[in-house]
Amino acid sequence: MDFRKTSVISLAKDVQAGNLSARELTQAALKNIEQLNSTLNAFCAVNAEQALGEADAVDAAIKRGESFPLAGIPIGVKDLEDAKGFVTTYGSALHTQDAVAGSDSELVRRLKAAGCVVLGKTNTPEFGHKGKTDNIPFGATLNPWNLGYTAGGSSGGTAAALASGMIPLGTGSDGGGSIRGPSAICGLSGIKTSQGRIPNGGINPPGSGLLTVKGPMARTTLDTAYVLDQTVGDCKTDIFSLPNKTESWYDGVQAATLPKTVIWSATMGFATLDDEIRAKSENAIALLRSNGVKVIEIDNIWSEDPVRSWLVFWFSARARAQQHLMDTDDWEKIDPVLRTMITIGATKMSGADYASAIDAAHRLNFELEIAFEQAPLILTPGTCGHTPTLAGDGLVNGAETTSWLGYTMGLNMTRNPAGVVPIGFSDVGMPLALQVIGRQREDLSVLAAMHAMEQIFEFRSSAANGL
Repeated sequence: MDFRKTSVISLAKDVQAGNLSARELTQAALKNIEQLNSTLNAFCAVNAEQALGEADAVDAAIKRGESFPLAGIPIGVKDLEDAKGFVTTYGSALHTQDAVAGSDSELVRRLKAAGCVVLGKTNTPEFGHKGKTDNIPFGATLNPWNLGYTAGGSSGGTAAALASGMIPLGTGSDGGGSIRGPSAICGLSGIKTSQGRIPNGGINPPGSGLLTVKGPMARTTLDTAYVLDQTVGDCKTDIFSLPNKTESWYDGVQAATLPKTVIWSATMGFATLDDEIRAKSENAIALLRSNGVKVIEIDNIWSEDPVRSWLVFWFSARARAQQHLMDTDDWEKIDPVLRTMITIGATKMSGADYASAIDAAHRLNFELEIAFEQAPLILTPGTCGHTPTLAGDGLVNGAETTSWLGYTMGLNMTRNPAGVVPIGFSDVGMPLALQVIGRQREDLSVLAAMHAMEQIFEFRSSAANGL
């Protein structure tokens, strides 16, 4: 079964109605993984016996009269969070021999309560530290659109599994663009919700502190909104947790029309944007105009590049979690780039630097709010540069750069909801996207705009060459 040709919603309804069983869905997903994973390396662990047992339990519950909004939906869980029965390796050689998790993360618990079946763990860079998914124990995850390119990171395993049709649904997390980046370059619609919508609850703090947002990943905004309805809401063990919403996001997205007015910002005031990406993004903006959307152009929204302050948060979090490994035998087991991040966080950054980064987050949010006085949504390109190859960085006007993602990191600092929606392809056939940014806690506005834009951009996924 090619999950690109159906929806989470229709599959769940079929299972609930008895037209399809959870076991049949699970078997289909397992077959897809068997056929495709040796090429894409999207999954780093699979347990067919456990998954089929969970599927049988869902089928039995339905026969007893129970109802599940996500009945029988097979999922992959990003290997930065716990799923019962699997080792959480964090993509690290340090943890491949750890004991299996005895419980689920809060997000996985909510998905399973809604009827989902866990197939296994999806690949991620070590501790989610970069925008490409590769690591020492499991290797690189390939992009289904072209096997010479990365699927992005750090939710690259989930993105590749979705884009290739292996699975209909998975989990991701976003501390600097880790849902939005892989979604943008794999041809998916993906959203980083407001911090606290999906709780990071439990005994362990989120890996990247103030930055991290978890969430479901699917191919379309409508599917994502439907799953979010089952997973958002209050959690007493998450200090950032937001109250339960009162409206159905699925209903709101389903009825969505294009926004009346948006802001278009090609660089946000700081980014170096590839010429081809600028041109094709502006073609998408022109299409919005032709469909009646008023577009206000504001280039200088932010007065500073957020990356420097974001790195303070990120490096400090890495030091907090791993600096105890410095000068130990385990130090050499860590990715060299990550070792540099840990070292800088531990030796070069102070409490004053961290406080200054919090101040920067305040300024960035204030400047966003000034822009939002003119329109409720801000649009940017999804990325500054082109998808990195497996061996290199992204390209901006032919030059390699680590800043190819660009626009995403500052929004983790400000906690605004932001999503990406595919708009077409680059000259070499790789997906391109626009980013949609909303005001604080206005997640539904972002989702609604993304869904409406999907209808006019008419992007359609297809298989990678040779798959």
